[in-house]
Amino acid sequence: VLIGTLYPLILETLTGEKISVGAPFFNLTFGLLMIPILIVTPFGPMLAWKRGDLLGAFQRLYVAAAIAALAGLALWYVENGGPVLAALGIAAGFWLIFGAFADLWYRANFGKLAFAIAFRRLKGLPRSAFGTALAHMGVGITVLGIVIVTTYETETVLEMKQGMVAEAGGYSLTFDGIRNAVGPNFTEDRGHFTVRKAGVEVGDVWSSKRLYTARRMPTTEAGILTFGLSQLYVSLGDPMADGGMVVRIWWKPFILCIWGGTLFMMAGGFISLSDRRLRVGVPNRKAKPVRAAMPEAAE
Repeated sequence: VLIGTLYPLILETLTGEKISVGAPFFNLTFGLLMIPILIVTPFGPMLAWKRGDLLGAFQRLYVAAAIAALAGLALWYVENGGPVLAALGIAAGFWLIFGAFADLWYRANFGKLAFAIAFRRLKGLPRSAFGTALAHMGVGITVLGIVIVTTYETETVLEMKQGMVAEAGGYSLTFDGIRNAVGPNFTEDRGHFTVRKAGVEVGDVWSSKRLYTARRMPTTEAGILTFGLSQLYVSLGDPMADGGMVVRIWWKPFILCIWGGTLFMMAGGFISLSDRRLRVGVPNRKAKPVRAAMPEAAE
């Protein structure tokens, strides 16, 4: 981020040439820097301080590694060989999620002990173990959300008139027209859209352009429709001379995974903080010894 921010300024100072560094540079750089960190993260809970067995930890994680590799290869195959960074990101997300499961699995000795005994061991694990697992799962879920949204989101900008239909994310949006409305301190033009999937109505969404009367300040209120973990955004643009309206439609698949993963991380932190073993108490001050009074010498 620092290089991408300063490089255009340095280049302009030295050569006078003006360039801009955009999202492709930051996406590529951030991905290449984060993937090694994501790879080593599941090893952390399995390595004891100064006496960890790296090979033993990898043997415990080989199933998670296999699942992650299969997920990445499946995406790469479905997309006919690309994009490579998206496949690596999907693999990293699954690696973190199943790596966290593997840590709890081996701590409880599932597969070696009877299920009832292993389950009792699982319930007896310290809260910090569950907090760590939840936090790592949250990172994996967030990574999956970021990768999928970045790779597969779509944006459609078009002029629509009443009755026209637009496609986004496999859904059809019919523009039903504009209605005028008045609020406490604003007026607005509200656009109504009916959303259908395979010809069946699945919802509707409103988007509006507001004008706050006191300051004459216009704003745009986007309409949001949620389908599972994905969301459809609709935003009204400027009106056209022929009576149409510029409409922007975004389809963001699995975007709620980003926020869901963050909630997992937050929950993991709170659970770890609730572990009594990790609480640091206030040290007790040592009481100073009281010296006995010396008897006065007789004259």
